[in-house]
Amino acid sequence: MTQPDTEKALERAHAHATTWLGSLDARPVPARAGADAVADALGRDLPDEPTAAAEVVDLLAEAVEPGLVAMPSGRFFGFVIGGSHPAALAADWLVGAWDQNAVLRQVTPGVAAVEEVAGAWLLDLLGLPAGGGVGFATGATTANFTGIATGRDALLRRAGWDVARGLAGGPAVRVLAGRERHDSVDLALRYAGLPAPELVDVDEQGRVSPDALAAALRAGAGAPTLVLLQAGNLHSGACDPFEACVPLAHEHGAWVHVDGAFGLWAAAAPAYRHLTAGVGGADSWATDAHKTLNVPYDCGVVAVRDPAALAASMSVHGDYLIQEAGDPFGRVPEMSRRARGVPVWAALRSLGRSGVAEMVERMGRHARTFAEAIATIDGAQVVNDVVFTQVCATFGDDDRTRAVVERMLADGTAWTSGSRWRDRAVLRISVSNAGTTDDDVARSIDALRRAAT
Repeated sequence: MTQPDTEKALERAHAHATTWLGSLDARPVPARAGADAVADALGRDLPDEPTAAAEVVDLLAEAVEPGLVAMPSGRFFGFVIGGSHPAALAADWLVGAWDQNAVLRQVTPGVAAVEEVAGAWLLDLLGLPAGGGVGFATGATTANFTGIATGRDALLRRAGWDVARGLAGGPAVRVLAGRERHDSVDLALRYAGLPAPELVDVDEQGRVSPDALAAALRAGAGAPTLVLLQAGNLHSGACDPFEACVPLAHEHGAWVHVDGAFGLWAAAAPAYRHLTAGVGGADSWATDAHKTLNVPYDCGVVAVRDPAALAASMSVHGDYLIQEAGDPFGRVPEMSRRARGVPVWAALRSLGRSGVAEMVERMGRHARTFAEAIATIDGAQVVNDVVFTQVCATFGDDDRTRAVVERMLADGTAWTSGSRWRDRAVLRISVSNAGTTDDDVARSIDALRRAAT
């Protein structure tokens, strides 16, 4: 491929990207076409002859566009999905152009340096111990796996077991978690070869009960134990009481890992920092940059208090590698990966400490606006304490609530999710996009009123 070919393809990609971004304010949020229709438009048969790169880009953009959901829109409130900060999006384009395999410090010093700076900034911003190991993974599921596997290995070493022998025949590791932990934690445990967690009772907002945790710890005294806590309940936004639970777990020799996919970012905002008080006392943490920080997909972050423990679990030696202490591949499972930390650096450098705090607090303000408006809709009820960025509401019985969810999707103005919490069908609103404006919220509330009528 020649340089002119490359330039033409990039020019076409830039044109299609800016057209897409410019359409977000006016377009309906749901996709207009399904996957089968998009596959038909792309063409299902592999062509025999080459096609010019610019033509391929045009075909791709034109065929896929009807099947795109306006997730970067300020009116997408489904799941917990952020948008893309302009600096992070542009940096992500550079990551693709640079095409660095960001695993060895000596081989790719430029992106290694960017990720090291970004990692240190994250520890500072989130109130985590300076000097901890930070890795950039695909998402919170993989970040949780990394922290859990590191904790598993540390616990087994303390018990005198050589983890190089595998898990068979070794001491059984107990796992304790709240009844309302995120399902991805169970998946991460499965990846790590650990059992499903023993469930600890929670309060009405999904926060672990310290008394219940204490009882569970006493019941298995002496066994290697992993305690999983949560910053940001999927439905309520509440955080576990870290100031009570972390020291309690440590008194019993447990490793404490915190799943903070979106809720850990409360620590970066003065108005919400109280929610995560004590979280810095844990041993490992996981979060998503592609949620609250608004970097493009995909980017999860794992942090471990002891960087040597992280490297012991994730690193490997190869005679053909050019290795040194602190290589990036010693902090995540992959030995081949893009430089995911570069967009994180760009977002943090652009926003600064005050910008991150303002962004997080703005998301919380929008959530409160939604809750206040829902409370005025006949038959509607907000069923969680809106302490952060999550709102859960019912609209009468389960059938009516599900109907409202369906009518919202059919309307297309905004995307809100259906879920089930506390044995009730609920409509979930997750404010995660830094681009959401007051007007986006007002338009979405109007749509919600129409759907509830």
